[in-house]
Amino acid sequence: MMRAVLVAMMMWACAVATAAQDLSGLARVDVARSEVTESWFGGTTLTLALSQGVPYRVFTLADPPRLVVDFREVDFAGVSPSDLLPELGGIAALRFGAFKPGWSRLVMDLSTPMLPQQIEMPVDTASGQAVLSITLDAVEADAFAAQAGPPADADWGVQAAAPPAAPQDDGFVVVIDPGHGGIDPGAVRDTTTEKELMLGIGLALRDALRRAGGVEVVLTRDTDSFVSLTGRVALAHQVGADAFVSLHADALSQGQARGATVYTLSEEASDAASAQLAAQHDRADILAGVDLSGTDDQVASVLMDLARTETMPRTDTLATALIDNMAVAGGPMNKRPRREAAFSVLKSADIPSVLVEVGFLSDKRDLANLRDPIWRAVMVEALAAGILQWRDDDLAMRPLIRQ
Repeated sequence: MMRAVLVAMMMWACAVATAAQDLSGLARVDVARSEVTESWFGGTTLTLALSQGVPYRVFTLADPPRLVVDFREVDFAGVSPSDLLPELGGIAALRFGAFKPGWSRLVMDLSTPMLPQQIEMPVDTASGQAVLSITLDAVEADAFAAQAGPPADADWGVQAAAPPAAPQDDGFVVVIDPGHGGIDPGAVRDTTTEKELMLGIGLALRDALRRAGGVEVVLTRDTDSFVSLTGRVALAHQVGADAFVSLHADALSQGQARGATVYTLSEEASDAASAQLAAQHDRADILAGVDLSGTDDQVASVLMDLARTETMPRTDTLATALIDNMAVAGGPMNKRPRREAAFSVLKSADIPSVLVEVGFLSDKRDLANLRDPIWRAVMVEALAAGILQWRDDDLAMRPLIRQ
């Protein structure tokens, strides 16, 4: 019953807003009139003032408890979580941003299980301005779990974009995965975000490989949009990838991580810093408000088949080729450039997959390099050279492997 009400609210808001004005532009947030408040009786209310009414929907997710609001579409530029949530209460954390093309998402981490008791978005018929108000009250964990889950029409009834077609011949296909994106910024230092840096490097690497010829390049994202971890791996399988390269520039709160590092898969991390990085990466779907129910079964049946003895040595040689070429280009490299960890995006059993930390935003030297367009261009050419070198060596070795 509750879930039906939540989805219905979206349809009501859409109809009223359409009467006020067309919805072709983005709604903007009026921070001065937006807030999260706590009542004396334990309830929590989110108030979000918008420049115009937009279609929206609200749902909850469990493990951990979250409330998610999807919009089509709200511009959160210039708004920080602290603007809306100056103090912690029923809402422990709040995030927002682009989710998919045409979609924005707001995710609230709940300190305790709470369900919406009232949802409304009145729209001023003269100005088109709107105020979304969601009032939450605490409930028992069982009651929350019974209501939690994404809407049945998870894509809003809009046909998803078809994945790139797999090559019709025996050409070489590499999937480049710019880390994070959309509502998930990754590491942030001042105005520099990991998601923007990696998208730029990913696009440049695609162009460098295409210029070399003989390579079909597929990006997991080519815009500032969110792609789930499992969605990135699924895309690589859909296009028949020969290699999967995930690009990152993370930050570590502990340790002195610096320099380019290439990771391959291992259920046992090679060191504590690698374990911390893997844990940070695998929280991306939770941060973006993705439903994780059933993920364990999918991972067990599709991703975790590590018995493919052919793939593992090929992955090792791909990592070595990338490290060698980045080192020749001047790096700088990490003092232990080859490491292992249980990153979810590396769990394809049949596709050689590596994760490249181009540098660490938590290190001053690496941060300066990553902000330098000339340094980034040099690293892009080194990554391209490593991929091409591995392609040639791997093709030469395949007849021997098959024997």
